[in-house]
Amino acid sequence: MGDDREVILGRVRAALAPLAERAKLPEFGAGLEAARGRLGGGDPFAEFGAQLRAVNGEVAADPAALASSLRARGWMHGYCDPALWPGLKAHFGEGFTVETVFDRTRVDDYAFGITRGVGAVAETGTIILGDRSTSSRLAALAPWAHVAVIPRDAMFGDLGEAVAALGKDPNVIWCTGPSKTADVEGILIEGVHGPGVQIAMFAD
Repeated sequence: MGDDREVILGRVRAALAPLAERAKLPEFGAGLEAARGRLGGGDPFAEFGAQLRAVNGEVAADPAALASSLRARGWMHGYCDPALWPGLKAHFGEGFTVETVFDRTRVDDYAFGITRGVGAVAETGTIILGDRSTSSRLAALAPWAHVAVIPRDAMFGDLGEAVAALGKDPNVIWCTGPSKTADVEGILIEGVHGPGVQIAMFAD
């Protein structure tokens, strides 16, 4: 699959190479901010939390609260980005099994995956995952619960601000709550094409 992906992307790059100039990013009107109502009383973190909860997502206040929530649900085996684990390990006590290498052959063994997020959007409650900083994309998509640890200084007010700040990451995933589909008879089902539980946690 990886070879096929590179073949396809190689053809796309070859087709784009002769272009002298790439399309410019859209400009968002200055009146957009004033035109919409905002939640959270001007606090972007409160607004983000309200919007994320509105789509059945969750916010963990800190590592201890995260570990407590996972334990209460019986989710004791998971994956954590190796760069994050030293700062979280002390809060995960007896009974947890946390791996820092995601084994694709045992994908069903992981109840949760903890990866790095590159940002969050207050306006929509969206978690942003980037290809460059996500240690394992599968670990962010395959376990039932996904936890994104997001730098506190990477909170964006709206989508336009986020797009302008993301740079040229080759693959950006926008996650607004758990994975959802309503394809079958209009019945909303969560956790079909990705995590059934989406948790955000902010870190300094």
